[in-house]
Amino acid sequence: MLKILLIDDEEDFCFFIKGNLEQSGRFTVYTADNGELGLEMAREYKPDLVLLDLVMPDMSGDEVAGWFEHDPDLSHIPIIFLTAIVTKEETGDSNYKQIGGRYFVAKPISTKDLIEAIEDRLQWHTE
Repeated sequence: MLKILLIDDEEDFCFFIKGNLEQSGRFTVYTADNGELGLEMAREYKPDLVLLDLVMPDMSGDEVAGWFEHDPDLSHIPIIFLTAIVTKEETGDSNYKQIGGRYFVAKPISTKDLIEAIEDRLQWHTE
C-alpha cells in the first residue's frame, strides 16, 4: 500500500479525501491540519507522496514545500499541491498542471481523477 500524507487545514476535505482514497484499498492516508504537523508526520511516516494545500493559515503550502526541499530526509518525496487557486479549466484535460516544476491539482477533484494524478506523479517521479 502506498502511504499518502495529506496536509490541509480543511477538516471536512481531509475526512473525505482520506476515506475515499483508503476505500480504494491502495492507500494508507495520514492527515495533518497544518504545515508544522505535516512536517513532523512526514518525518515519522515517510510517505510515498504528499498532497499539500497551497493556502493555509499558519504556513503556506509553498513554505512547507520549501522545508521538504531542504530536508535531506524529505526532499525525495513528491508533492502535489491541492488548491482552489488553479481551476479545472487551467489544468485542461490533465488531472494536474505543472507550473515551475511543481504539480497542482484543482479543487474540487473526483477520487478517480485524484488517484490518476497520484499515479501519474509517482510514475514521473521514478522515471
